[in-house]
Amino acid sequence: MNELHALVVYVPRSHTEPLLAAIGDAGAGRIGKYSHCSFVMPGTGRFTPQDGAQPYLGRIGKPEEAAEDRIECVVEQPFMGAVIAALRATHPYEEPAFMSWPVEGWRRP
Repeated sequence: MNELHALVVYVPRSHTEPLLAAIGDAGAGRIGKYSHCSFVMPGTGRFTPQDGAQPYLGRIGKPEEAAEDRIECVVEQPFMGAVIAALRATHPYEEPAFMSWPVEGWRRP
């Protein structure tokens, strides 16, 4: 059985569906005989672009808020590299906010 990771990423609502498709196609969200499994929750992202940034939204030095979705899914370790590459290639932000960690999850053999 492969090590299982939780993946959480925050994305502007306008890019949620393309991001879900890209990471799902790369192997995220595989649970049993299902693919592209995820949980999506709306929220508000907040950030302030600093000198040298090339922000997708907002201006240098000005606080910004954006309607975003929090995407949660599981990823088996062998797919992590491809999933993160797909996430970075599809996400519009210069520095996408995401995190992952190993989880204990029950899987059928």
